[in-house]
Amino acid sequence: MVTLYRAVDAFIDWMLLPMPARETLSFHLPGLCAATLAALALLASGCASKGSQPPPAGKKGDGVPVAVAKVSQKDVPIDLQVIGNVEAYTVITVKAQVTGQMTRVHFREGDYVQKNDLLFSIDQRPYEAQLNQAEANLARDDAQLNQAQANLARDLAQLKYVNDQAGRYDRLYKEGIFSKDQAEQQRANADGIAQVVNADRAAIKSAEAAVVAGRAAVANSKVQLSYTTIRSPIDGRTGNLVVKEGNLVTSNASDLITINQIQPIFATFSVPEHNLAAIKQYLAQGKLPVIAAPQDNPSSPETGDLAFVDNMVDTTTGTIKLKGVFANADRRLWPGQFVRVTLRMATQQGAVVVPNQAVQAGQDGPFVYVVKPDRTVESRPVATGARVDQDLVIQRGLEPGETVVTEGHLRLTPGMRVTVRGGDKGPRGKKGS
Repeated sequence: MVTLYRAVDAFIDWMLLPMPARETLSFHLPGLCAATLAALALLASGCASKGSQPPPAGKKGDGVPVAVAKVSQKDVPIDLQVIGNVEAYTVITVKAQVTGQMTRVHFREGDYVQKNDLLFSIDQRPYEAQLNQAEANLARDDAQLNQAQANLARDLAQLKYVNDQAGRYDRLYKEGIFSKDQAEQQRANADGIAQVVNADRAAIKSAEAAVVAGRAAVANSKVQLSYTTIRSPIDGRTGNLVVKEGNLVTSNASDLITINQIQPIFATFSVPEHNLAAIKQYLAQGKLPVIAAPQDNPSSPETGDLAFVDNMVDTTTGTIKLKGVFANADRRLWPGQFVRVTLRMATQQGAVVVPNQAVQAGQDGPFVYVVKPDRTVESRPVATGARVDQDLVIQRGLEPGETVVTEGHLRLTPGMRVTVRGGDKGPRGKKGS
């Protein structure tokens, strides 16, 4: 029977080889097939006489060669992994606010600029002339205001004199010294001076309004003049220069350049809506770490925090948009770049894990082959959890320290004896036992 199993194993090994290796060993195929058919015939006759009993364990060292691993226990992060897109923290499109000829560009395309750095200069001469004219008009209005105030002071003094004189004429008229006509003439003269005073006061108000308008014109001219020098509103990196030096730019119509702020920077991603409740729950307990790994360098990811959860679910995709913010100190994340995003919601303490390849899919669900102390295997159903790198979390069915088969499942059935590859070190820790 040992010869029989060895023949079957040899045929299975040949079938598992890649095609070039099969062709290399094809000259052995006729004898191998004949031996295998004979072995299968003997196996069929043996099974007919003995029923469906498992094959005998055989002698020590004659078991099916397998690779094994110990069931371990460690802290496992609870992660959501998706593909995201890097987005600039702030995007500024620089436009000219005045019309004129661009006289100088103070940077090169692609330069990093700081806030308030000088970017462009526009011809200042027309705006300097406007400022000078506005300042001259303001000086004229100031002079007119001073003149109106002086006229008011003069007329007030005159009004006081004529009012006193009219009072004296009234007394003398009553005493019969002056005629009634002379007294009324003095009163009319005083009334005329009073109207002149009112006109002076109106002139002062007009002059004051003109001064206010003149000051506004001066301030506006200064603002227009300041627009001839364009400075960076943020720290960031410049893009393509649209208008070159020497060209005419138009107010609020010409896009000059776009500046992207990349320190800090966002990574935008979406997760299925059924994860929203868990995200809100963990977010209420504190900040959630977000890890972004560029596809060209996944071994050196950037770590940041969850900064934004959208206020509605996208009904067309059933997902919700999130944003992670990263310091991006090395400037490795670039706007528009695709990255692998990991949202770490929590860490499962003391989780039971096995290598991914240890878990097999069966008709009744996932299972593993457990190597018992007598070197036979047992098929055991398990409940699986999250995948973490090359490991799989086992929620139910295994205990730490047990030994599971990781390679060689195809030739195993429950109760078969196994030999561990690489020195045949079994769960007892003794070679060949």
